[in-house]
Amino acid sequence: MGEHRDFFGEIEERFGMPERMPEQYSALGLAYIGDGVYDLIIRTIVVDLGNRRVNLFHKMTTGIVKAESQAKLMREIMEYLTPEEEAVYRHGRNAKSSSSAKNASIADYRIATGFEALIGYLYLRHDLPRILELVKIGLEKSGQMPD
Repeated sequence: MGEHRDFFGEIEERFGMPERMPEQYSALGLAYIGDGVYDLIIRTIVVDLGNRRVNLFHKMTTGIVKAESQAKLMREIMEYLTPEEEAVYRHGRNAKSSSSAKNASIADYRIATGFEALIGYLYLRHDLPRILELVKIGLEKSGQMPD
């Protein structure tokens, strides 16, 4: 079998994107991509539960990816973060956003933004194993693992 590349690496290669360091992205840019990555992880877990109606998949997914749920997960993984990861989280949490989450407190929205920035940072570092490790710990410890 040929050389294995991660998802982001394949996108970079196929679309001729220049390699950038994650530090070159704004905190909200990291959160933007992190939101999509986290959503894809949760959708993958949910769809693997078996054939169900799409609206049930959607309901299960949105319950886990909303800001309040992300904040709960983030609180559970804080002790597992490296100092570098904690700094990225804080940078995202403290970023000034022009929008706010529907049905979420300001505190939860900021924590969720920090979580998404961390996921985006790890994704742009091509560190999917670390993302999956933290997400799994967080889902399990916060009681949010889909079943």
